[in-house]
This record gives sequence, C-alpha cells and structure tokens, in this order.
Amino acid sequence: MPTPTVSRERRLGAWWLLVVGGLALLVLGGTGVLPDVTEGIGAVAVTSAYTWALAARTGGRPIVFAALAAVAGAAVLLLDTQELRTGAAVMTCTVGAVLGVMATVPARQFLIAVREVVIAVVLSGGAAVAAVGYAPTISLARFEYTVLALSFLVVLGLVYRLGAGLHGLGRRGVIAVVVGSLVLAVILAYAEALRRYGATSVVGSVLDSASWMLETVGGVPRPIQAALGVPALAWGTYMRARRRQGWWLCIFGVAATAPVANGVMNPSATLLQALLGVVYSLVIGFVIAYVVIRADLALTGSRGSRARRNEERSAVRPEPSRTRPLL
Repeated sequence: MPTPTVSRERRLGAWWLLVVGGLALLVLGGTGVLPDVTEGIGAVAVTSAYTWALAARTGGRPIVFAALAAVAGAAVLLLDTQELRTGAAVMTCTVGAVLGVMATVPARQFLIAVREVVIAVVLSGGAAVAAVGYAPTISLARFEYTVLALSFLVVLGLVYRLGAGLHGLGRRGVIAVVVGSLVLAVILAYAEALRRYGATSVVGSVLDSASWMLETVGGVPRPIQAALGVPALAWGTYMRARRRQGWWLCIFGVAATAPVANGVMNPSATLLQALLGVVYSLVIGFVIAYVVIRADLALTGSRGSRARRNEERSAVRPEPSRTRPLL
C-alpha cells in the first residue's frame, strides 16, 4: 500500500504531466502542426490542472472541481460561442492569478521572496497561455479589469480565513492594506482617466514613451505590476515568515499575477514583448520591494547586519509546504 508521501508525489507528477501535455497541445495546435481543435483541448487540460491545484491548495475537493472544470471546458468547445469562450478565458486567467499567489510560501530572506514572486508570475503565465487556446473575443481593458477584480475578490476571501479575519490585521496590516488599496485605486483611476479623458498631447506623450521603450529595450513595464503587485507579494511573503499579517499584503499580489494575461492577450504585442514587459516590471518591483522591506526593518526591527541575520534565522513561522493544503 503506497504511503501518503508516495501518493502525493504521484499526484504531483500527474499534475505536471497534465500541464506540460496541455501546453504542448496548445503550442502544436497554435503553430499548425496539429489540428486547431488540439489547441482547445490543451486549454481545457491546463484549466483543469490549475483548478485541481487551487482546490488542493485551499483545502477544497480537487477531483470534483477539476472534473467540473473539464466538463465546462468541453462544453465551451462543443457549443463554440464567443461568450462561452471569453468566459472560459476569464476564469482560466483568474484561477491562474489566484493560484500564483496561493502557491507561494513564506520567505525568510529577500532572495527567497524574489523566487516566490517569480514562481507566482510563471504560474499565472501558464494560465494566460491556456486562455489563448479558447480563442476569446475580448476588449483588453474590460478583460484586464474583470480578471483583476475577480482575482482580488477570491484572494480576499481566502486571506480572510488565512489571516484570522479582520482582527488578525494588526496596526501594521491595516496600514499596509490601506496604502495598497490607495495605490491600486490611484493607478486604475489614472489609467482609466487617461484612456477616456486624457488630452491628446498627454496621451501622445505616453504612447511615444511606450513606443520608444519597445524600440529600445523591447518591452514596456506595467505600472500596476511594478509599483504594487510585485512589491506587495515580495513583502507579503517576507512578512509571512514572521507574522500572519503578511497574507493581507499578498492580496495585492494579484496585481502582479493578473496583468500577465493581458500582455499575452494583447494582439498588438508579440510574445517576446509581453515577456520582456513582465521582466522589466519584476526588476522595478523588486527594487521597490527591497527598499520597502529595508525601511520596515529599520523602523520596526533590529539594526545592523548581524541583527538582521539573527532575525532571518529566527523567522520560522510555520506554514504548510507548497504542495500541501493551506486550509
């Protein structure tokens, strides 16, 4: 009789096989090597695998939810309507964005926090590629806002349980959530105002700057990722190694994972440009995160390199490993 460890390893191996196989079908179908239908089959496979992983990570019923996702995906392919395909793409990107945040583990050191953010973004990128396989018909702005809003609400509900409710926030958590909410609101409001009411000269300057960056460095960083999502997720995982309030910061990590889909879905940008945009957002975000973490330690922690090393060694707040349920 297999031990629980062996059984878990087998399930993990099957999950990787399903994800890699699904992505392979997406690539082969998208490049014309295989019939177009294989692209949709690959998308359903990845969606089902991600749903299984999210349910398992959050203490749900992975087999049940993965089966429901597979049935729903098959129905989308069979009925073949624009509304269903777009809805499937939205839900796939939402699941990927949430899974990216939930799959992180506490980070005792800043470099470990960097690793966790990269893992989260890569996971969300896999879901974004799968969403393309549904061939949705979208408005980019509406698609981005919908995925971001749904991801935020789902993570908020999960973190409410992981962070012991509102009374588990503490003063630092309240400040972090308020500041994060303000930054998110300002970025979204500015982007929407610029898109709808911006003066021609201002919009032209922004577009010229973006074009210059595309020609010079091959990609454009996304402000919501660089200024909010990446720093919040890095700081949140770093704080989770010390106190559970870090989960409340991780809520804003969806601002790092959800926009990945928008870059992949953008028909005016190549895959390389979308990838470079994410990389530049990560670099800028990590710089901001490092400054914020150091400022937090300087204000609330022990000073000096030796004291910081001792603090890192003592940061041992327990959490389940990446492949075990959080709840």
